[in-house]
Amino acid sequence: MRLIPTFALTALALAAPMLVSAAEPAAPAGAKNIVIVHGAFVDGSGWHVVHDILIHKGYHVSVVQQPHTSLDADVAATREILDQQVGPVVLVGHSSGGTVISIAGVRDKVKALVYVAGLQPEVGETSGQLLRSMPSPSDDVKATQDGHLFFDRAKFNADFAADLTTNRTDFMAASQVPVTASSFATQVWAAAWHNKPTYGIVSTEDRALSPDLQRWMYKRAGSKVTEIKASHAVYMSQPEEVAKVIEEAALAVK
Repeated sequence: MRLIPTFALTALALAAPMLVSAAEPAAPAGAKNIVIVHGAFVDGSGWHVVHDILIHKGYHVSVVQQPHTSLDADVAATREILDQQVGPVVLVGHSSGGTVISIAGVRDKVKALVYVAGLQPEVGETSGQLLRSMPSPSDDVKATQDGHLFFDRAKFNADFAADLTTNRTDFMAASQVPVTASSFATQVWAAAWHNKPTYGIVSTEDRALSPDLQRWMYKRAGSKVTEIKASHAVYMSQPEEVAKVIEEAALAVK
């Protein structure tokens, strides 16, 4: 009588590892590490859906929380996360995060760059210089007396994330992260897009960063372009489409 439960326990013990492994996603081909750099006026929390999509496909995803105190500090924060990665990395940047990944992306382990409605400056250019070359449809960035920049809270929904609900954008406006004006005035000292495969997402309904500027930058860099009908917050309103481009970049890494 005791043999039956013994056999049953043995069978369960042997099957348990199989059940656990069946629940885990298969390791993806190409680059398995994704590092995401958020843009100005927001933090990294808005990327949680893209993060979840990718980790359920087997990717290791890290989100950099930038201090926004200077371009040097933002690049240093990104490099710190890059140093923690084992193996090839796809580096993703949104908005001003595109400037950051253009510099931090020179690291050898970075194999591809994805610009999500992101700035893509050349060496010697500044983010502000690019933004002035083709002004956005709106003019909502306000300077403070202490040298910081804010996005007009009253216009956050209409001009930053019109395709999100107002209860979400009201909170984003209230909790936004100020950026130092000097960050946008600092010349870029590296442009990794010259030597790495690049992918560019154009948010066609963007009122915070000119879609025409996005197209011009991506063409200059020879990026593979995907256009998505979305606001500047495309990574929040269209996370599946954004994740698809990131995965495309990762799978192309040999």
